[in-house]
Parts: sequence; structure tokens; C-alpha cells
Amino acid sequence: MSLPILVAIVTFGIALSVAAVHFTGGSKAATLSSVDRAVSRFTEDFPDEIATVVRLTADAKTAFLDIGRGRIGIVHSIGDRFLTRIVSPQNVAVLNAGDANTVSLRLADFTWKGGRFRFASSTDAQGVLKALEPQGSNSTGQAA
Repeated sequence: MSLPILVAIVTFGIALSVAAVHFTGGSKAATLSSVDRAVSRFTEDFPDEIATVVRLTADAKTAFLDIGRGRIGIVHSIGDRFLTRIVSPQNVAVLNAGDANTVSLRLADFTWKGGRFRFASSTDAQGVLKALEPQGSNSTGQAA
């Protein structure tokens, strides 16, 4: 078999495989359709935790759940799956308020660094800031 024909067959096979994954939903990003979905997904990994307040980001890809004792549960979309974490102010390396509706968060955890999260309301953003802010500090991540 000649080299150009072999290259064409391999290229067509790869393109067909990529198309099959895409059209069967493999490239679809997961979102949290509601507060109940966020709680349900968090409860799958942490069945003993009870969320009292849930704050969804504007893009519905991340939820922050108040679970008491100074801890926050996080459900975050990565591809078509969800990552869940329980964090406390001690796990936060950097916490910043962007505009009124935005929170930037960097965790000390090497498995997930955090990100920039935009909320539909400033009340939700301020709630997350307040919950993750260490006692006696400001929202820039530095001690007062």
C-alpha cells in the first residue's frame, strides 16, 4: 500500500473517531441546572453533609454550598464531570473580590487551584467571600 493512501486512511479514521465522540455527547460540558442538582451532586460524594445555602455561578458551572462549621462545599464542572471539594478558610491561598459579582479564589490544594467565579448577584458573591475569608482579614487575601 502506498504511503499517501495509508495517510488518507489514518486521517479519515481519526476524524471519524473524533466525530463519533462529539456526536455521542463526549464533548458536552456539564452544568448545574438548579440548586437541587448541585445539592444532589455534592451529596453523592459527601452523604453526611447538609447544605444550608447554595450559591450558583452565573454560568451554572460551579456551586458553593454552606455546610456549617466554617466550611464550604464546592461543586465545579470540569468537562462532562463534576469535581467536589470541601474547603475552609485555611485552605484558601488567595481570595479577591473582582467587581461586585465576581470572586477570584486560589486554593492551596494542588489538585484544583480554584478560579474566577461570576455570580448573578452581588449578594451571592459577598456570601462566598464572607464564608471563605479568614477571621480578621480583608477580601484581598492579606491579614488586616
